[in-house]
Amino acid sequence: MSEKNFIIAGFGGQGVLLAGEVLANAFMLAGKNVTWYPSYGAEMRGGTVNCEIVESDEDVSEVNKPDADFIVALNQASFDRFLSKIKKGGWMIANSSLIKEIKTRTDINYLFAPINKLAEEVGNIKMANILALGLTAKVSKLVTLDNLIQALDIVIPPHRKNLLPLNIKALKIGYEYDLLPV
Repeated sequence: MSEKNFIIAGFGGQGVLLAGEVLANAFMLAGKNVTWYPSYGAEMRGGTVNCEIVESDEDVSEVNKPDADFIVALNQASFDRFLSKIKKGGWMIANSSLIKEIKTRTDINYLFAPINKLAEEVGNIKMANILALGLTAKVSKLVTLDNLIQALDIVIPPHRKNLLPLNIKALKIGYEYDLLPV
């Protein structure tokens, strides 16, 4: 079975669940089977939040898996919590604006990118979650930029549609970010 498991994690208010919902919708648009499983503490804003997205050509076997192929960590607590859950050969995509660049595992791939700093350059720090999706799409090679743009249009609520162009810009900046190892 060729399932791929993604975890997006950060603190409440970073748009973690929205990013997961966009990714799940992008996979559906690509004709994949998908689950989206949110998890958050009672604290909400400021507390830890994560979601798991599993995509597959076949039926998805389960959610809340013991390990993941791709982890997107938007803050240090999420990096620390999920580093051990990455499968051998998997990816840690980390927000180096908030995370120390320490590579304690040699059996995984790391991408440290200044996600918050890049989002500020887009013009809105709240675009960090969508910018991270662009990075994830590029690294995973499992979802197209077009599908992500379509998914953004589906997921963003009508009263936020004015932010769609900025979200698309953030997505493209993440996707076009230079992925050369540092």
